[in-house]
This record gives sequence, structure tokens and C-alpha cells, in this order.
Amino acid sequence: MTGRRRIRSTFRNNLPGARGVRRVRAAGALAVCAALAAGCGVVPGTSDGTGSDITVMTWAPENTDATNKPGMPAMAQAYARWINATGGLNGRKLKVLTCNDHNERVAAAKCARRAADEDVVAVVGSYSQFGDDFLGPLASAGIPYIGGYGVTNDEFTNPMSYPVNGGSPALLAGLGKELAEVCGPVALVRPDSIAGDQLPQLLDSGLRAGGHDPALDQLAAENATEYGTQTKVALEHTTDPESRRKGCVVPALGDRTNTFMDSFRRDRQDYPAVRTAAMLGSVDQTVINANGGRSGPYEDSYITGWYPAAGDVRWAQMKKVISEEAFGDNRIDPQDAGVQTTWIAYTVLKAVVESLEGGEVSSITVRRALDDGLRVTTGGLTPTLRWRLEDLLAVAGFPRLVNARVTLQVVREGRLVAARRGFVNTSKLLESVED
Repeated sequence: MTGRRRIRSTFRNNLPGARGVRRVRAAGALAVCAALAAGCGVVPGTSDGTGSDITVMTWAPENTDATNKPGMPAMAQAYARWINATGGLNGRKLKVLTCNDHNERVAAAKCARRAADEDVVAVVGSYSQFGDDFLGPLASAGIPYIGGYGVTNDEFTNPMSYPVNGGSPALLAGLGKELAEVCGPVALVRPDSIAGDQLPQLLDSGLRAGGHDPALDQLAAENATEYGTQTKVALEHTTDPESRRKGCVVPALGDRTNTFMDSFRRDRQDYPAVRTAAMLGSVDQTVINANGGRSGPYEDSYITGWYPAAGDVRWAQMKKVISEEAFGDNRIDPQDAGVQTTWIAYTVLKAVVESLEGGEVSSITVRRALDDGLRVTTGGLTPTLRWRLEDLLAVAGFPRLVNARVTLQVVREGRLVAARRGFVNTSKLLESVED
């Protein structure tokens, strides 16, 4: 588990440039048409405009040995309590169903089938590593997937998906471009999993754009209890005495990043100094605090995120809702990228329902509003979002991508702060991703 292995990228999908993108878009349109016809006269997920509930679902893994995102369904429920306390969505009660996908394929598909059985109008602000298992059942039922976490390729290819961020692709490509300017040798430590297999070529696309050599691809078990082998290999690779710049170690292990850093802190004392770097989702302020803050290994680390830093005033409304509707619920951390994504996804849902002006709210009308060019503003947390065919970025392998922008943050004095103002557009970097 110490060397690179040949990975066929699941992000490219053999799409030959713009012509391939058009082919995927056309196929997506056919899939939507098929989904519309599949109901045989029955409209799934309908709120008929007479005051009935609007039912949606949010899912994420909880209580597993790998990545857990309990804050996402908890945030969804807090959002529903808030919106219902202030009159609902156009006077209709928002009902949020939740599901635990357990980081398992079968459970993820079961959540999707339950969403279809419950006639939800959308799945909103969710996380799962198994897009190929849950998006099929959703597409068959005509249910849109709004604001997934962006951890799978399928979220950027399936016509039922409406992503609000650039997912792991944008984060790693943007991080690679930044590290190319400041790092010597780079080592990526990532899960030996389907989702993990997608990461090396993304980081390398940014490194290449900056004229840097590819990163060492260091595989690790997603649910390991220690990472001594991986830390030693990564440190040996990144402490090249011939390099004029410090090497950089990039852990991308989700909830297991803390476990990795326990091993890293012990082993790094035997090697020259290196820099660490990460993407939000693997590292946030709570992880930085748990690893020693300003005296820990993340000091001076570059970290890419999809949204402004957690201390930004643009998060004030979300924090107010959490304080009022989920006070004491320690599952919800406003600094967590999953919680933030769920907030933005429900902001999209709210905009969709309001655009229907009291008319029927169904999976069909929700999709139609999104496909017809509804513009959704998020208070500056993202660029204005829109999912018309002409708004989809022409990035081969990512035909559903509408927002490839990331923010660059840095750890200073133990605090995660903005490294520069505004967003960095990673579209060009993603176009250069290789098999």
C-alpha cells in the first residue's frame, strides 16, 4: 500500500471534449423525459397547493467506523423547525425525513427506495459515497437530488442531481494548484475506496498546472485505528534533502484524519519539518483545535473549502437558526462543511418553492423550476446558482457542474482564516484531469 497503482478515472467517462459534454447533456434530457413518463399518470412527491405538507428527505452516514455526517440530517431538521415556526414554505409545513446510509451500498439504495415510497419532492443536502446506488432509484422515481456533498462522480453526471458546490474535484484541484507554488515533494494519504480512487488525479491536475510533479499516492484503510505505516512513507517521500522547499503531506481521510494525525505527530519528530495541507471535510476548526491549535501540525496549512470561512458574517443567519432551533445539539457544528452544504441546499429548496407561487409542489415542478433557469442567490456563500443546460460548465466528465469555485483558507495562530478574498475558479484545472 505504498506505491501508486493504475486507476482508471471515474471522472473522465471517456467524454471527448465539448462534443462529449453535449452527448451527456442530450442523454440527460432523455433520462428526464423517461422519468416524467415513468409514473403512468401518477405524480410522485406532490404537494397540491392546498396547504399540504412538503415532504423531503436528507440522508448521511451516522455511527459508522468511517466517515460520519450526523450534522447534515440534524441541520435539515433544525431548518424545518425554523421555517415552520415562521410560516412554512409559502404557508405549507416542511416535513423532513432522515435516513442513515451507514456508509454501505445496500443501505444507500434502501434510503433512495424509501424516498420514492414516501413520495418526497426532493432529497436535499445529503451525503453518501454510493451515488451509483442511490441515484438510479431516485431517477426512476423522478426525484431530484439537490445539494449533495459532492463526494461522488455521479453527482456531477446524473441529470437528477443539482450540485451546489464543486465537490472533492474542485477542492483537490484548487489545493494542488496552491501547493505547487509552496511545496517540495507532495504525498496524498487517502482511503483505499471507490471514492478515494478518484482523488489522486484531481490533486495532480492542480500540481501539474503549477509545474509540479505528481503527488505520491498513499493508500490507507478508511476505518484504520492507526496509520504508522502511511505516515512513515509519506514523511520519507516529502523530506527529500535535495528539495529547496518543505514537502507537504495531504491527508484526505474524512473522519479518520484525526487518527492519522495522531500517528503523524509521533513520527514527524524523527524527520525534517514538513507542511500539511487538506481540504475542508477532512479538516475543519474542530480538527485543528483537537490537534493542538497554533502549536499543532496544521499551523500554516493551506486548506481549500467551497464556502467562506466559518467566521464570515455571511453565515450569521445559519448560526442564528442553529442557536434558536438546535441549541445544545452537538451534532450540528456550524464550522462543518456538511452542515454548511445542507443549509445551502435548503436555501435552494426554499427558492424553488417560492418561485412556484403557491402552485403545485412536486418532484416534477421542482425539477422544472430548476431546469428552466431559476436563479438562486445564497447571500454570497456561493456564486448565484442556476442549472439550465447553458449554465452547466463545459468540463468533460463533470456535465452537471455549475459551481467550480473554491475558497483558499490558511491556519494562522491556530485559527482557520481566509488566505485571500473571494473565490478561486477551478474549471480550467478540472478540464486537465487525466486518466
